[in-house]
Amino acid sequence: PFSIALGCAAEWAHLPITLPIDCLTTKIQTDKSGKGAFTLLCAMLSEKGLGGMYKGVQAYTILCFKPAIQYTVYEQIKRIMLVARQKKNQRYRGGAGDTLSSAEAFLLGMVSRTIATVLVFPYIRAKVMMQSGSDEKKKSIGSMMGEILKEGGMKGLFQGLGPELTRGVLSAALMMMMKERIGWAVGKVIDGR
Repeated sequence: PFSIALGCAAEWAHLPITLPIDCLTTKIQTDKSGKGAFTLLCAMLSEKGLGGMYKGVQAYTILCFKPAIQYTVYEQIKRIMLVARQKKNQRYRGGAGDTLSSAEAFLLGMVSRTIATVLVFPYIRAKVMMQSGSDEKKKSIGSMMGEILKEGGMKGLFQGLGPELTRGVLSAALMMMMKERIGWAVGKVIDGR
């Protein structure tokens, strides 16, 4: 519980800086006029002011849980795997049995990121739609999700999931693999193993 709260707080802490960048990036990716980034930024600021740079902020009440979900799933499955390994074969006690292999960490990183992404993806989709939309009416994240669901059904809520998984799963898998290897190396130095 504490680690989940800490993870959420860390996610919220960077939003004042990263959300405007996220909004501008979405605008650049969805703009068909061919205008440059600076021109689009000026247009966004003149149309909606600084508040327009924070479209979709409501989605972050849920999206801040994504890293927490990912790490919780990773650590819980890792713990189960290591306990099962130690019960199966006593020679794993101490040494290499205290950590996952690179391949195990990579695969578990993929699984944990996939689970986290699938759970929060409708919010990601609604946030992107809010950021790219030109509606003058302010929509809540719930009403945007309802609109997407009404127009495209469940398929509409998960439109774009494939590219999101492709982008995020590989980076998460590599990160978790490196985390395990670095943790193992540091433990070896500290413990003198």
